[in-house]
Amino acid sequence: MSPAHDLRPIRCFFCYLILVVGSVSFALASNPDVIKTSHHDVSPPFSQMAIGASSKGGGSDSQTLSARATGAAISNPNSDPVAAPLAGPLTGVTTFLNFDGQSAQDNRNVFGFAFVPPDTNGAVGATQFVQMVNVTIAVYDKSSGGLQFGPVAIHSLWAGFGGLCEFGGGTPTFSDGGDPIVLYDHLAGRWLVTQLQYDTTFTHTAECVAVSTSSDATGSYNRYEFDFGTNFPDYPKFGIWPDAYYNSINVFPAHGFAGAEACAFDRNAMLAGAPASAVCFQQPSTVSSLLPADLDGGTMPPAGSPNYFVGLADSTHLNFFRFHVDFSTPSNSTFTGPTLVSVAPYSEICARATTVACIPEPQPGEKLDGLADRVMFRLAYRNFGDHESLVVNHTVKGGELAGVRWYEIRNPAAPFVYQQSTVVDPDVDYWLGSIAMDKTGNIALGFSASSHTVFPSVYVAGRAATDPAGTMFGPLVLVNGSGVQINSFKRWGDYSSMSVDPTDDCTFWYTDEYYATTGSFNWATRIGSFKFNTCKGRNNK
Repeated sequence: MSPAHDLRPIRCFFCYLILVVGSVSFALASNPDVIKTSHHDVSPPFSQMAIGASSKGGGSDSQTLSARATGAAISNPNSDPVAAPLAGPLTGVTTFLNFDGQSAQDNRNVFGFAFVPPDTNGAVGATQFVQMVNVTIAVYDKSSGGLQFGPVAIHSLWAGFGGLCEFGGGTPTFSDGGDPIVLYDHLAGRWLVTQLQYDTTFTHTAECVAVSTSSDATGSYNRYEFDFGTNFPDYPKFGIWPDAYYNSINVFPAHGFAGAEACAFDRNAMLAGAPASAVCFQQPSTVSSLLPADLDGGTMPPAGSPNYFVGLADSTHLNFFRFHVDFSTPSNSTFTGPTLVSVAPYSEICARATTVACIPEPQPGEKLDGLADRVMFRLAYRNFGDHESLVVNHTVKGGELAGVRWYEIRNPAAPFVYQQSTVVDPDVDYWLGSIAMDKTGNIALGFSASSHTVFPSVYVAGRAATDPAGTMFGPLVLVNGSGVQINSFKRWGDYSSMSVDPTDDCTFWYTDEYYATTGSFNWATRIGSFKFNTCKGRNNK
């Protein structure tokens, strides 16, 4: 989510000592920025305060101007050496629920108009699946897919809170900033619900963060506003870690891009509803669009492990950072890196100077945004005991069409790519992926699919832990689209979401957008769940 104009002077700069040792450079940032919450409270139950909070005023459909480019396009003269079509059908997988989530029509029902892109994401908890889109939230029963609550305006979660989080720009029909993220903190059995906010002049910006007081997403929340002043916190992403809620943003000051910023929010304080702070490290403009590691599974990282951040570096490397936070003595916190992790050569898709939209649809559809300049939500971490793994993906030029490049990175103390490949099809563009790994090492990768003859659809590929390294099978089609997007600013995404059920640590849940009916600002979303039969959860199911 970005405003139409860059009106945001930078909050502060940091001094860096750069030490280059082989392929590893260390940026030691001094004097981290500490942001105290400007306001916090405990809400009434969400299900009660959201009643009547929706506003059905007039308005016209509009885009949320987001995911702006942060640097020159990445390009490599060599073809992608790990591009490969799916190796065969995805077998040994059981599908469960497959149903429509929120849609642009829900935007209109709540606000009177709709937005693009939907920023589709969701998370699965003990009994519920929560989905957030621009600019509404809904809660579903994960056993049936039945709608328990919503869709309602996201800002209604901050009803009675006051300030920017409740009122946003202050317009009577729209007060949600966007870029929403929901995660389930399975270590505590709580929901983390976030979105950015800003006023109409972009001189006051904030991250609004709410942590539920129970595993019920419709119950009460500990609510927080963290002010970023005139420093716009674009494209925020979060990850759950034992010592903090880690966050990344792209900082846009008054004149251009200032670089990514990595923050750690005081998880223990926020779980208790106590005053909280965030410790942040600003990076130079050469570093952008980082993702923090998000913990899956019940095995904790080794004692004392930092959180890990990953981003694109150049056409043959990823940036890898380590964040250790000390909330008691913030000056003891460190953000070190980047370590350059070697990957197979790649080039961005949709990297032309005139547009970032090059993904075709059937006629009369417009070209769609490839969003290939960043790694895609989430950076999923898992500790298997004998090794640690992180999986992440991004969109690349996989031949003439878009493909989804994915990596499994092992040994974060000295990271290396254990396996990688680019999922491609000779006739269909694949892009906007999200990836995760179950407790036995099976991997699921969801993404969008479209071509001149294929309506925008939702696909999933996967691989068993025993499959040859780098291979993917599929697609498992969650939904075939039956319409195209027109006159919608060519926006798509800006992200999708693959999560793993914490109750069995086996069942994957994926949500993404598609088009059921041709139109302008007429997107729909899909939610699907499935598991590999080799992964046994509770009661061996």
